[in-house]
Amino acid sequence: MSADGELNLSKEEKTLKILLDHWVDHNKSHEDGFKDWIEKSKSMGKVKTAEFIQKAVEAMENANEMLIKAKENM
Repeated sequence: MSADGELNLSKEEKTLKILLDHWVDHNKSHEDGFKDWIEKSKSMGKVKTAEFIQKAVEAMENANEMLIKAKENM
């Protein structure tokens, strides 16, 4: 988006762009912790738990892709 386009955004649109970036960063900040707990769960013999945490990581990655696309389409 050009600088002129940025100037034409409403306050709510600017806020939404900031929030979209924040949500992606926030989700990414949790991924490393989740991945650590996948391994810890496995070492405790909680394989099913690890599988569900892995699915949560994948869902967050998919959510991030959608949030990035949302921002690209503003």
